[in-house]
Amino acid sequence: MRLNSRYQVSNAIIYIVLTATALLMLLPFLHIVAGSFSSGKALITGKVGLLPVEFNLQNYKAVLNNKPIWRSFGVTIYITVIGTFLNLVFTGLMAYGLSKPHLKWRKTIMLLVLFTMIFQAPLIPSYLLIKNLGMLNSLWALMVPGLIGAFNLIIMISFFRNFPEGLLESAKIDGCGEYQTLWRIVVPLSMPSISTIGLFYAVGHWNSWANALMFIRKNELFPLQILLRRLIVESDAEQMMRSAAVNLQSLEGIKAACIMVATVPILIIYPMIQKHFVKGAMLGSVKG
Repeated sequence: MRLNSRYQVSNAIIYIVLTATALLMLLPFLHIVAGSFSSGKALITGKVGLLPVEFNLQNYKAVLNNKPIWRSFGVTIYITVIGTFLNLVFTGLMAYGLSKPHLKWRKTIMLLVLFTMIFQAPLIPSYLLIKNLGMLNSLWALMVPGLIGAFNLIIMISFFRNFPEGLLESAKIDGCGEYQTLWRIVVPLSMPSISTIGLFYAVGHWNSWANALMFIRKNELFPLQILLRRLIVESDAEQMMRSAAVNLQSLEGIKAACIMVATVPILIIYPMIQKHFVKGAMLGSVKG
């Protein structure tokens, strides 16, 4: 009974700590949501807490009527979809090859991969490389440099190593080559792991702004996060308000609405693959 009581107490403490931590992360988000639906006067006077005050849609009207926002939104969607697809293809091909024990120079390649995790490429050499490749002011500069993430590669290698050898040998007996085995057997059965890695890559692309800040100079190629940074850090929201003919007191409200526009899409995608997330993350770390 004592052991059971201790177990219940420890579980209760864990639940309390986790709930408190979740609330600490959730409350600022709820404040942003409330601010995005509140009037400028309510925001300036500090009346907005976790619920909207003087509910209105003027902030979203200013954001959604702004053409640069839609253009940047399209750029970000393009980068996220195409970039994630390329990431999964190249990471999967490399991981499948490195998961084979008989691959020549396999250990050397793995050491080089680990080296890139510890030592990041310096800023100036990275810029010069992108410039010499002719990718400045190109969306390729936002996708190619991070084509294969070392951390994601290692997770996928670990998953492929745990793949049943008997199944792969049966495929070879049936006449399948390496590529046929990969695309017809390994990939369909690896969807939990692929979904997890895909989510990591997609979130990275959606939130990325550093590469765009370095490599992009054309306004029409700015992703959403760069535009959001300019609105919040450089206070470019005033120009948006003037173009939308809304009250100047809505400055903070427009910033909150921009944050929501940039955040909601990725929040919608996550529940769709949530069932694969935990399973995929564990499959690559536990010996099957």
